[in-house]
Formats: sequence, C-alpha cells, structure tokens
Amino acid sequence: MIFREVEDRDLVAQASRGDVDAFNLLVSRWERRVFHYILKLVRNREDAMDLSQDVFLKAYQNLGKLADMDRFAPWLFRIAHNESFSLLRRQRPEGVELKDVAPRPSGAHMLPVETSLAVSAALARLSEEQREAVVLKIYQGFKFEEMAEILACPVSTVKSRLYTALDLLKETLAPAQFLGKLPRGT
Repeated sequence: MIFREVEDRDLVAQASRGDVDAFNLLVSRWERRVFHYILKLVRNREDAMDLSQDVFLKAYQNLGKLADMDRFAPWLFRIAHNESFSLLRRQRPEGVELKDVAPRPSGAHMLPVETSLAVSAALARLSEEQREAVVLKIYQGFKFEEMAEILACPVSTVKSRLYTALDLLKETLAPAQFLGKLPRGT
C-alpha cells in the first residue's frame, strides 16, 4: 500500500462536510504561518494570537463558501489580511501613520540579534502595503498570483509594491555590516 500525505484540498472537502478533525488538522498545518503573518502586520503578539483565532473561526464558519478547494491558502490569508487591517484601522487614530521606528542601524558590525532587530525596524518603515507584500513573498513564500488574490489587487500592483519595498529595505539596511557576512580580513 502506498501512503500519501493528505492534501489541504482533501481536508477542506472533509471539513466542509462537518469533519472537525479534518479542520483541526488544517489549523495545525497553517496556524503558525498565519500567526507569523499577522504578527508582522500588527506587531503585537497578543493581538496576533487573538486575530489568529478569529481567522480560523471565520474560516471554519465560511468554509462552505470556498469555491475552489485548491485555493485554501490564499483564501485563508485573505481572511487574515482583512482581520489584521480591520484591527489596525480600529486602533489607529485618524491621520496617524504606523511608522514609529527605531533609528537606522549604524554600528560597524551587527550580531544576529541586532540584525533581526534592524530588519524588523526596516520593515516597520515601509508602508502597510509594502510590508505586507514583503511578508507574503519573502516570509510566506506565496506566488505573485496568490498574493494578488490575498491582497485583492492586480499582479502588477503586487510586484510594484514588492520591488519598491525591497529597494527601500536595501537602502535602509545598506549602512549595516552584518557580523559573519564580511569577507575575512576586513
């Protein structure tokens, strides 16, 4: 007998017929990625945990509305996107940008922890749309077409946001020299 890993579409089909165990398996497969995606957007661990639960509750309640079972991941991340931005809109006073960021890294060499902090600070300098494009592509590994579905915009817009964001990140992080990334002798 040949065993194969149960695919998401099979689990979605089972869950949409009321199989709670199948949905729990979907949650266990996706909860970490959804949590980290939301965390990068809202930048608050408790809010990210709450929103992650809300996302999976909404997904469970609306699973019957998913037309293409092969599109579960983009559909799930679209719910996460909507929930995250709803929270950000509720929390942000009118006219205030979400860009209160630590200063640029300026040290000659940076340790891995400092590198991580510098990258987080650089991401925080991006617009919400640019940051989300980076998170979806770099951290979550989605294809451009999937990102366009999640963000509800054309692929060309997704690419523009991503490439602009990457240029800004390169510019922001260029002054930093990362320990362990320098050639010997420098």
